[in-house]
Amino acid sequence: MARTRHIILAAIAALLCTAMAAGCGKPAGVIFPPLEKPVVYPPPPERARIRCIGQIQTSADLKPAVSFGEGFGNGLFGKKPNYSMLSPYAVCTDGRNRLYVADSNAQLVHLFDLDTRKYAQIRPANKEKRFAQAVGIAMDPGSGMLFVADSAAGRIFEFDRNGQPQGEIGLGNVNRPCGLAFDAKTQRLFVADTGLHQIVILSPTGNLLARMGSRGTALGQFNFPTNVAIGSDGRIYVSDSLNFRVQQFGPDFTPLRQIGRKGDMPGYFGQPKGVALDTENHLYVVDAHFEAVQIFDADGTLLLDFGAEGRGPGGFWLPAGIFIDRRNRIWIADTYNKRVQVFDYIPEGKP
Repeated sequence: MARTRHIILAAIAALLCTAMAAGCGKPAGVIFPPLEKPVVYPPPPERARIRCIGQIQTSADLKPAVSFGEGFGNGLFGKKPNYSMLSPYAVCTDGRNRLYVADSNAQLVHLFDLDTRKYAQIRPANKEKRFAQAVGIAMDPGSGMLFVADSAAGRIFEFDRNGQPQGEIGLGNVNRPCGLAFDAKTQRLFVADTGLHQIVILSPTGNLLARMGSRGTALGQFNFPTNVAIGSDGRIYVSDSLNFRVQQFGPDFTPLRQIGRKGDMPGYFGQPKGVALDTENHLYVVDAHFEAVQIFDADGTLLLDFGAEGRGPGGFWLPAGIFIDRRNRIWIADTYNKRVQVFDYIPEGKP
């Protein structure tokens, strides 16, 4: 009996040693630690305007604090699994520190809370509990309503800020919804519909408000539009992908100009996808073919481009979606690198 007791005590001691070695408890880590070698654009000696600050690839990148009890459990039973992205395609934030990523092939939306360091998965309430192909995402920061475009299902799913399903909209009004943009000032949802070759404008409850465009190559017409963005001045920008350009419209939907055309020089496009505006209404266009982002002013003049093919900081592999928050933080869905890369725009006068 005494021998059995000693064996049990020895086994417990060994488990405790294992748990302690694994690290029982630690504070939260820094989500975006400084890069060993800064990545900025344009490179020195010119003044930097874009700075790479890091990436989010898995739930482990949230680096949450670990309590003693959690650390002890990890040491005894192993760590909880990390959740990775499969093919992130579209991205947005809630205006705070919640990052939402539409993962098309994983058929779900990832939610990374950078404040609480918690991770969750958002899925529709259909019988499959998954999207057919989630390729667009946008949020109304006022109400917290999250919109997810499912191009294969031909509808847009709605969720609250915490990812709870709230219903579906768009049936009968959209065909293959792709990129989304929500105009908080006018409370309108803009939908780039690749099947209809239109921009469809809906109310938050799904009522059809207007349509822009038809199929063609003239100004104001589209050939498989994939993404849309709204500037603070009300101008509308559409990634007219198979016309190899971005079109700019006034707040009244009047076509204003074409930005770019097919080609392999700066200011031209190979495969324009995501579009976004910073607080100074500079236009950012993701080009999946050239693995880069080009920045234009409101008149369509090229200001800067950044990124190149690669897997390190600032490298891209078929990037798709882009979102810029109110702090001028740039979130880019780096699809085949299975991550979201994060950059900062550095306005004039800021270090």
